[in-house]
This record gives sequence, structure tokens and C-alpha cells, in this order.
Amino acid sequence: MTLIAVGLTLLGAVCFAAASVLQHHAVTTTEHPDAPELDETSASSPGQSGAAAARHMNVRHLLAIVRRRRWLQGAGLAAAGSLIHAVALLLAPLRVVQPVGVLAVPLAVLMSAWKARRAPSRGVLIGAGLTVVSVAVFVVASAGSATTHTPSATATLTAGIVIGGIVALLGFAGMARRGRGPLRCLALAGAVAAAYGLVSALVRVAAQAAASEGLLSPFVLGCVAGALVAFLVGAWLVQHAFHAGAPEIVIACLTVGDPLVAVILGAVLLGEGTTTPIGAWVLLGTAALTATAGVFTLAHHHPDAVAARAEQEPVAVVT
Repeated sequence: MTLIAVGLTLLGAVCFAAASVLQHHAVTTTEHPDAPELDETSASSPGQSGAAAARHMNVRHLLAIVRRRRWLQGAGLAAAGSLIHAVALLLAPLRVVQPVGVLAVPLAVLMSAWKARRAPSRGVLIGAGLTVVSVAVFVVASAGSATTHTPSATATLTAGIVIGGIVALLGFAGMARRGRGPLRCLALAGAVAAAYGLVSALVRVAAQAAASEGLLSPFVLGCVAGALVAFLVGAWLVQHAFHAGAPEIVIACLTVGDPLVAVILGAVLLGEGTTTPIGAWVLLGTAALTATAGVFTLAHHHPDAVAARAEQEPVAVVT
């Protein structure tokens, strides 16, 4: 069952990577409905262009985006990936299934590079490589010591409130910043990762509870409702993350943050860490830190981030 779950998660990673590239293209190429036209004065005034004024997504812009064919194709692939991932969660523990999705990182890098007809830079490849190797180590170290049990409704609600607060904090930090940039993208993608990690944990809890209490028990229905709300919040925030930065950065944050949140919730709620020795926890922590370093390396060296830093540099005026 574990091997089947890993295979399904790999298939889901392909869906998520393709979805991210498609939706990022739709988000970044859809004309903002409130963007003013440029005139000679605004064109000569730094920071006052119509493009700059329209960089903050609003409801009208979002509605225009979701009608795009590429966005709908990406949404379909994301839905298929989510369904495949949910089936995998029914077959294996959270800390085994979640990190496998890291393969979406190099896939998104390669797909974006192919689409743009340019080779990824060495910094991007190093960041993606660090992330992939670290999470692979995480999966191998987790697979042999993960056990599980059904948590109480109180513990599940408490965990949901805590993660919900983290999502709100990161989401507010990202939405408060205007324009495009790696910091805004990282904050929004971090909020999405926390939301999706909660979704995965609630799906796993619901599966465990359904086996003993039935599919229509209040606890199971509550977990499903909570997972649906977290998914919708994450789906809304991820569009803003795609608007703020490159798809590789968003995917990297999701594939690192989502497993970390899921593993923590799995250890706290499902008891998946009760049989894990201290040495394994040290290895898991090291792998998590290295994966995080990979994400920041990817964010720093991505061409979009380099271009954003170049735009912010003062231009010398020759008189």
C-alpha cells in the first residue's frame, strides 16, 4: 500500500507542476481591468505607470483570470492532483505521502524553462536540487517509523485553530505588500502551504475516524467541512501568490511547507512520531532545514526575483 501511495503522489506531483505553470501564465498575462492607460507624463514618472498601478490583484482582476482557458486547464489538473493525493493519504501515513510531492519543484522548473525556451540558471538548479534531495531523505527517514491513531475532536479543533491563525497571519503579511516580489510571494505561498497541510491532515484524520465511527459521523463530517474551507482559502491565496512571483517559487514553498505542517500535525494529532527515535528526528530536522534553504536559494536566484531586484536599483541620471 505504501508503494502504491508513493506512486499516486508522484502522479499528483506531475498534475500540480503542470497546473502551476498554466495558472501562473494565466495570472501574469491577464490584463488588469483597472489599469490606466499611459500618457506622456505618467510614462516619464518612475513608479506611476499603469502596469505598476495594476499589480495588486482585486476581485475584478481575479474574475477575469478565472475565465481564461489556461487557468481553467490548470484548475482541472490541480483538482485531479488533489483527488489523487487524497487517495494516497488513505493508503499511507502523512509523513510518508506528503513529502513525495517535492518532485513538483523540478518539474515546474523544467516546464517553465521549456515554455520560456531558456535554460534554468545554476542557482535555480541548486535550489531545486537541495529541496528534492532533502525531502527525499525526509521520506526515507519517515517511512520506517510512522504509526498512526485517531485523534480526539478537541485536539483536531485546536490544531485547526492554530494552523488557521498561521494562515491568516502569513496571508495578511502577503496581501499587505503591493506589487510583485519574492517576499510577498513567499508569504502568500507559505499561507497556502499551511492551509494545504491542514487539508491533508484533516483528510487523514477523517479517514481514520471513518473506519471506526462511520462516514456520516459528526466528527468525520466536521473534518471534511474544515478541509473544504482550508482548501478554498488556499486556492484563493495561491492565485495571489502566482501573481506575486514565479510558479517555481510557489511550488517550492508548497512542497516544503505543506509536508512540514502535515508532519507536525501527524506527530501531534495522529501520533505518527511516537515510535521515532531521537536520531531519526535529528535527521528529519536537518533535512527540513536544508529543504528550506533550497527554497530560499530558488527564490533568490529565480529570473523573476533577479529582474525585480534590478528594477528597484536606482538609475544613474547623466547630465
